[in-house]
Amino acid sequence: MADILLDSGMDEVQKRLMFDDECILVDENDRVVGHESKYNCHLMENIESKNWLHRAFSVFLFNSKYELLLQQRSATKVTFPLVWTNTCCSHPLYRESELIEEEALGARNAAQRKLLDELGIPAEDVPVDQFIPVGRMLYKAPSDGKWGEHELDYLLFIIRDVNVNPNPDEVADVKYVNKEQLKELVRKADGGEEGLKLSPWFRLVVDNFLFKWWDHAEKGTLKEAADMKTIHKLT
Repeated sequence: MADILLDSGMDEVQKRLMFDDECILVDENDRVVGHESKYNCHLMENIESKNWLHRAFSVFLFNSKYELLLQQRSATKVTFPLVWTNTCCSHPLYRESELIEEEALGARNAAQRKLLDELGIPAEDVPVDQFIPVGRMLYKAPSDGKWGEHELDYLLFIIRDVNVNPNPDEVADVKYVNKEQLKELVRKADGGEEGLKLSPWFRLVVDNFLFKWWDHAEKGTLKEAADMKTIHKLT
């Protein structure tokens, strides 16, 4: 309760998620070692002193024109408010359906759940079997001193035309971009133009993988290019 009192200024929706959601703690080889609240997992104090690492996923949703859907995180987000990022980023929770490791099914189930929660995309628009797990990366990123991320992130691609109805508690804005528009967005963020900021995990994917995988998506060879055996350590 002391933590809740200390964070009395936190948005009520975000507070509930921070204390109710149980993230999956893993080691650097992605073996489950326990679970902790989303709140505790994102305190830099715990990340630094206990080296807590939790599973996450990042969805990259493309329409049939191979434009990538981006979101701007809401102003009430505890970590990285108002930054632009990939379609949806969150965590598989410590529950049976989201702990399934075969073919990254737990992460795919979580992705379908959060696309509905954050962007109002109905489950039938994003069938679980249509997500293509393309890779895993491990990274650490402080947010504002108190908060940060230390995640083993499952990178999921899906190519679907969907209906989007963003939840304002989670998402401030959305837009589709092609490759050139994304490169321009990165250029503006690097130059500090228009107050644009990109999430650190999205930037890591952009710098290391995204355009190569985007090409494969357009060619229909994404599954052949996927590598779920390697954990790319980008911390």
